[in-house]
Amino acid sequence: MNRACALSDLDDGKPFGVEVDDEPVVLVRQGDEVHALRDECSHATLSLSEGEVTRKGIECWLHGSCFDLRTGQPSSPPATEPVDVFPVEIRDDDVYVDVTVTTN
Repeated sequence: MNRACALSDLDDGKPFGVEVDDEPVVLVRQGDEVHALRDECSHATLSLSEGEVTRKGIECWLHGSCFDLRTGQPSSPPATEPVDVFPVEIRDDDVYVDVTVTTN
């Protein structure tokens, strides 16, 4: 696990793009929980961190595909493939992400 940012850098419900070990990652804070996904829409090579967080997950700003924050599964077209989800640990005020382990 490598440090991605300080927990205090994250606004609740707002995507935050960062690189961890040269991998693009989007972090989304929801209260005391932080989700980490690959910062790239599976439909088009666009940064999810430029989109919005909705009840369904994180929405790609261009075509509206939405991805579940826990599983990376798309819940709306045109995306049909999931995005990678990474494990997150919070230590003190720091957010750590392991980009070597992916789930979806």
